[in-house]
Amino acid sequence: MTTKPTALIAEDEPLLAQALRAELAAAWPALQIVATVGDGLSAVRQAIQHLPQVLFLDIRMPGMDGLAAAAEIADQWPADEAPLPQLIFVTAYDEYAARAFDAQALDYVLKPVQGERLRRTVTRLQQTLAQPDGGASALTPASSPAATAPPEASPAGDALAATLARWRQLLAAAGELPLPSGQNSQNGPLKFIAASEAGSSGTTVRMVPVDEVVYFEAADKYVRVLTAHHEYLIRTPLKQLIPQLDANRFWQVHRAIVVRSDGIESVHRDEAGKQHLTLRGRSERIPVSRLYAHLFRAM
Repeated sequence: MTTKPTALIAEDEPLLAQALRAELAAAWPALQIVATVGDGLSAVRQAIQHLPQVLFLDIRMPGMDGLAAAAEIADQWPADEAPLPQLIFVTAYDEYAARAFDAQALDYVLKPVQGERLRRTVTRLQQTLAQPDGGASALTPASSPAATAPPEASPAGDALAATLARWRQLLAAAGELPLPSGQNSQNGPLKFIAASEAGSSGTTVRMVPVDEVVYFEAADKYVRVLTAHHEYLIRTPLKQLIPQLDANRFWQVHRAIVVRSDGIESVHRDEAGKQHLTLRGRSERIPVSRLYAHLFRAM
């Protein structure tokens, strides 16, 4: 008996979610939609519960957006039970941005749903899922980290590493697309950050040298800026801050955390295989998500 392919849809606009379901039913009658949700947190919960083979994630959702949800799903996914799903982004970008998606070889569905474009995506998904490893190796570019990283201990580990590399490529490409406001910064890397001191009752803004920052952490409506001895707060979202930082010095190690690479003192792996960092001048342990564990594979 052949198992039906499964998918999850995360789209915060009900009419658009309904339209996507209808178009998928026409283009891929065998596909079973296991859940339709309207926010990123629900997408994470339902994905881990149902373990679908395909994720359709709206990039811009209130609260946890599609990019953050994808990173969280990758971190929580029980890879010993099922391979990571195929990742398809849903976006309302115009035709100009759609060409940018295509140039990055990024899998996406444009809103409002276009039947012909969706059928091409469905065909690609069907071909990928028909492969023995779910298409992980076929989807991994020769220049990706997985192609040059040391091999994992098993074929299943190889497939997971390859799929994670593909997810990193998709998340990076989607994150580099223009924000709806069109305000992407072109002036990096930053030298100073204007921030308020955490816990202060006044409105004093301090110019914090980026060279002194040990790590950044997204928290609620703010991003925490932590040096060896102080904590500051800024309102710039982490995903807007990252492109303004020197990528050779600041590494994203978690969906909510960016660390200064030369501030890393040690890397620890616990009994469950989870990695944590200790940073110079800081006592807390910094979690490393599965998506970014490859940075420390040789350590």
